[in-house]
Amino acid sequence: MAPTVSAASILQELRTFDLELKAEEDEIVLERMVELCLMYKLKEDDIACEWIAFSTTKRLPLTVDNLNLLEHESSQKRNLSTPENPRSKRVLSASRSPHLLFSPSSFSPSATPSQKYGSRSNRGEVVISFNMVQGISWSGHGGKNTNVKLFISTDELLTKTYRFMFQKLLDVREVLNSKIEDLGCVLKEHFHIEEFSSVSLPAQEPITVLGQIGCDSNGKLNAKSVILEGDQEHSSGMQVPVDVSEMKEYSLFPGQVVVMEGINSTGRKLIVSRLYEGVPLPFYEPTEMLEDSVPQMVLVACGPYTTSDSITYEPMRDLIDVINRDRPDICILLGPFLDAKHEQVENCQLTASFENVFEHCLKMIIEGTRSAASQLVFVPSMRDVNQECVYPQPPFSCYEPSKDDKPRVHFVSDPCTLNINSIVFGVTTTDLLFHMGAEEISSFSGASDRFSRLLKHILTQRSYYPLYPPNEEMNIDYESLYNYAQMSIMPDIFIVPSELRYFIKDVLGCVCINPGRLTKGQVGGTYGRLLIKREAVAKEKRKSPCVSAQVVRI
Repeated sequence: MAPTVSAASILQELRTFDLELKAEEDEIVLERMVELCLMYKLKEDDIACEWIAFSTTKRLPLTVDNLNLLEHESSQKRNLSTPENPRSKRVLSASRSPHLLFSPSSFSPSATPSQKYGSRSNRGEVVISFNMVQGISWSGHGGKNTNVKLFISTDELLTKTYRFMFQKLLDVREVLNSKIEDLGCVLKEHFHIEEFSSVSLPAQEPITVLGQIGCDSNGKLNAKSVILEGDQEHSSGMQVPVDVSEMKEYSLFPGQVVVMEGINSTGRKLIVSRLYEGVPLPFYEPTEMLEDSVPQMVLVACGPYTTSDSITYEPMRDLIDVINRDRPDICILLGPFLDAKHEQVENCQLTASFENVFEHCLKMIIEGTRSAASQLVFVPSMRDVNQECVYPQPPFSCYEPSKDDKPRVHFVSDPCTLNINSIVFGVTTTDLLFHMGAEEISSFSGASDRFSRLLKHILTQRSYYPLYPPNEEMNIDYESLYNYAQMSIMPDIFIVPSELRYFIKDVLGCVCINPGRLTKGQVGGTYGRLLIKREAVAKEKRKSPCVSAQVVRI
């Protein structure tokens, strides 16, 4: 049944904005606004806000002709695919989600879309491909036969907010030592090491020590400032300067747990001759019998979802158009959704609360993709202005989807490990690559790929944030980090967005993708898409479930 819309109520909403109609046009204009409400299933306050957002910058009077112009500009984007049974322009206009017509632009004092973003000519361009084969169809099945759940048990999930900023230094030290001991046991077993020595033990013969890489000052790590902080059991937490001059190749970063072999003749400097690095985790082996199935499409996008000079969310609306066109089975959407670094947010220029704008953004995505029926996974970011700025970060809790949408909407924490049809996804919104890349030091005789090095460190250190001390932007609760940000399994696919250049790489059998950000300042950015398929193969013949992947310009 069509919603009941009252012309009197619309008039009252317009008067809220000090907008009065001329007597001779009152009736015909209100009739047209009622018609638009019924056509697009809008409420009275929706059409009023939409008109204000549309007319403010253009200084247009409220007339029937200008209402027709509003309808035309809001429905001019069409599905890029060619349907077998083309529909009329009016039907296409009516079928577009009502919440794409009413965007958060009405919450901004300036509702003008970004000119640089709107004038881009490279939309839809594929900028990088991985494992491409001929005949691939980049379209999904709208979430059909897709099972999305978290990989770990319910007791180990971060599902709600928690108290932070109360941790003591001794508690942090205990967590760091536990990390050293856990990885030390793995290294000892894998490399068949008999025993660890103290980092401060004077010895004329080579010794093997366990510890964590650190810097001897507050400056940036370099080859002359490396220290090794020993574990509690063997070294009582003592430190020793490290000389890496005899090592031909190495890659080190603060917080990295390593085993080193070398000579410490005086007990005051360890001259390293060999470095034992991390050991990869095993991949997930489903216990149930798996049958071959058709590939499923995963779309991955990372905020900001609006340009830096506007709050109209045009990039988000374009992404929703892509989702409705391609009907991916799963959409993994990473924050920020309302960016704390946006100029209008920093200057408090929005005309509504952060919570209201954020809730409307989620509503626009969820209801705007209802026809595509894709599974939606929302991952928060520390840059989300209305979210608690702590890592690990709990899921969004301020928006409750409708009963019909709830089965396909999943709010998860940052970081998280997902199980999608027995394929494991590791996901984080934190720019870990940028943070680690600024601190890592390395030396190689030949060429070495920096991104692959950093990704290998993350996967073998078995943590979604192994860097210590953390970047100054990070507010980490270390007890929660130990409980909720450790990798318990090697992900088949690792989603690690960054300000650094987009990429898709196979590292230790894990397909790692940086989809880039949907916007870069005032211009359009990129998003990622993958085709995944779990095949029933023998254990010793593991095959990556990533059939193909691409990074595409919005």
